[in-house]
Amino acid sequence: MTTACLLAIDQGTTSTRAILFDADGRPLAAARRELPQIYPRDGWVEHDGEEIWRAVLDTCREVLAKAQTGVAAIGIANQRETTLIWDRDTGRPIHNAIVWQDRRTAPLCDRLRGDGAGEMVGDRTADHCRRLSDDGHGALVAGRTGLLLDPYFSATKIAWLLDNVPGARVRAERGELAFGTVDSFLLWRLTGGRVHATDATNASRTLLYNIHDLAWDPALAELFDVPMALLPEARDSAGPFGVTDAEWFGRAIPITGIAGDQQAALIGQACFEPGMVKSTFGTGCFVVMNTGAAPVLSHNRLLTTVA
Repeated sequence: MTTACLLAIDQGTTSTRAILFDADGRPLAAARRELPQIYPRDGWVEHDGEEIWRAVLDTCREVLAKAQTGVAAIGIANQRETTLIWDRDTGRPIHNAIVWQDRRTAPLCDRLRGDGAGEMVGDRTADHCRRLSDDGHGALVAGRTGLLLDPYFSATKIAWLLDNVPGARVRAERGELAFGTVDSFLLWRLTGGRVHATDATNASRTLLYNIHDLAWDPALAELFDVPMALLPEARDSAGPFGVTDAEWFGRAIPITGIAGDQQAALIGQACFEPGMVKSTFGTGCFVVMNTGAAPVLSHNRLLTTVA
């Protein structure tokens, strides 16, 4: 039995896949499950976090059974920005995941940009926003995160969950809850709740991560009214992220890589030199350019992110 294989988990917006690769990068086995979309209201998009978890377990177990081979390590690529908050004791989400496409927090983003009061997404968030300057915070956010103030990203989704799930904000401030994008949620569950971490590519899509300091930004956390205790440790994309609990796959397997899906695709398309561009087509079409080692901030509403 060889242990040179790598197990890739690809958790996307409309499906979950697992692929087993040999040492030369050849796929040995693959499995896929559809991921249903939940639309509670116009402009709202959600996923069932437990359904995501079950699909990851099922697809991984299926490819391991097909291949009858050992695994040296696991890597995770995931839909970005999609937001979960879960109970640290049980690992269960307190609400459905709010998907990157969701637009429910547009009024809050308008308020933060100084575009008008808008309709607040919760009393606690409304009070917080009224304490903020009406001069607009778009430049501050863009300068530190490389992103735009938009519902697409995670921070306002976190605020919505804290203000709309009964008791969530109090529990978050007591340290009872954890936030993560899908990668972080899967890492927590795979390691049996031992590791609360993410990687820089996913952290850089939250509106809470300073891409110059490569660290969570307390000023941004205050701006969005997100307790720092909720946030996972942000690590390099390649490196040790812990090991799986032995109950999932029969033995502990190291998890050694995490990358948001579009940054993972940039690498997968071999865009290693500055100026190289990839365009990939899935739930959306995403064009990403390698700009080199230093962030290049756009004056034309393009996004700057960590690759």
